[in-house]
This record gives sequence, C-alpha cells and structure tokens, in this order.
Amino acid sequence: MWSGSWRVRFQEDKVSSFRKSKTAEPWPENATLYQQLKGEQILLSDNAASLAVQAFLQMCNLPVKVVCRANAEYMSPSGKVPFIHVGNQVVSELGPIVQFVKAKGHSLSDGLDEVQKAEMKAYMELVNNMLLTAELYLQWCDEATVGEITHARYGSPYPWPLNHILAYQKQWEVKRKMKAIGWGNKTLDQVLEDVDQCCQALSQRLGTQPYFFNKQPTELDALVFGHLYTILTTQLTNDELSEKVKNYSNLLAFCRRIEQHYFEDRGKGSSSIRSS
Repeated sequence: MWSGSWRVRFQEDKVSSFRKSKTAEPWPENATLYQQLKGEQILLSDNAASLAVQAFLQMCNLPVKVVCRANAEYMSPSGKVPFIHVGNQVVSELGPIVQFVKAKGHSLSDGLDEVQKAEMKAYMELVNNMLLTAELYLQWCDEATVGEITHARYGSPYPWPLNHILAYQKQWEVKRKMKAIGWGNKTLDQVLEDVDQCCQALSQRLGTQPYFFNKQPTELDALVFGHLYTILTTQLTNDELSEKVKNYSNLLAFCRRIEQHYFEDRGKGSSSIRSS
C-alpha cells in the first residue's frame, strides 16, 4: 500500500510566514488541486510533487481543495501532476505554480537577497535532478518495483488491455528519459548512493536551522518536504530508499516540523497527512 490521502486545510489562526505585496490579489476559496487517485493509483514521484505544492500553498496560507481524478495526468496542460485550477486559469507543477502565485502578490522568498535566491534555486535543482530522478528510476526501471507495484497501480483505473498498454507506454517514456540523462545503465545501488549524497548535501545546508533559510520557509522547504516525507511514508518492495533519509536526524525533524505546523488538524488532534 502506498501512502497518500493528503488533505490541505486553511488554518486561519496561524501566523502567516509569507510576505504579501501591497497589491496582492484575493485568492479564491474554490481553488482546486488535481492529482491521481490516492489509495490505489498515484505513484511515489507524483505523490511527492503533489505534497510539495500543497505544502507551498499551506506555507502561503492559500487554501486549496484536493481533488483526485483517475485521468488527472491527461487533464494537466503539461501532462504532469499536480495542477491547480484557480479562477479561469490552470497551472501545473511547482515551479510554474510558484511563479503564478507570485504574480498574484504572494511570495515565500521575497525576503531573500540575490545570492540566497540563487542558492535556493541550486538546491531545488539538486532535489529535482537527484531525488525526483531516483524516484522515477525506482518506480519504472527497478524490475521488482515495476512488477509488484508500478504497473498495477498506474493502470488500475483502466480496463484490460488498456491498463497494460498505458503502463508499458509510460515505462518506455521514462526509460528513454533515463538513457538521455545518463541514468540508463545505473544500478539500483548507484541510484541509492546518489540519493544519499543528495540527503547529505541537504542535511549540511539545513544544519540546526528550522528551515533552509533560517526561520521562515521558502519553496525549497516545500519541495524538500514533499519528496522526503513521501519517501519516508511510502511502502515499497524494501526499505532501502527510506533508510537513506533516516540516516539524517535533522531531515527527519524537518519533516516532522512541517507536518505538525502546516498539516496538523487541531480539530481532531491528529495530522491531516495520513497514510492509506
């Protein structure tokens, strides 16, 4: 069973950790985030991407309703999830969503200087180039994971033979991408070593700070949380991937901090991020 069931709740009693410009546009109450089905379909990489966007919007105190659709990938303008529907506009993926939100007057990183912004972008690239690529490799190139988890989940909403056709088509696309970026001949051990090196770099940058740029979160914190939390809470064929993250106590504390501060359901006294 894969972890999922992410629910975002707007918490009016929290102190806002983002900076608004004086011309910030009102955020509609019916803003919607779309992703694949939580319990039986969504894969590790898409789950991580969706949680990163949800965390970012929570950090901005911008409410969003999460809607799960079997065809979310095909509804997206870029073919990738998650995507948000705000007013009459549709925007997909964290980077464009951050820019879209900034254009409306909401930003988490306006307080950074130019050197810090460049550093933030560099670490976001590191996460996308290492953690995201490792997730894609694991779910589409590792034969045990493909056979036991990926094909069944990816094709679950569709009847035979469409379920097999779509899964093999997606696998071919990802493997082609892996070859293009030089990951085609990597072993699983090499990929796990890359993950460890990425976590080590993130751990060193975070240090003893609550967030990567001290006391206030940025989109980097949202991105890192989305991937690390999903890796930690997703059941795979073995624990090798999550064990790499567990080696770094400050990263574990970082994930718990964001979960408790931005996803805590005070009404029920429990976390609004739940595994299913």
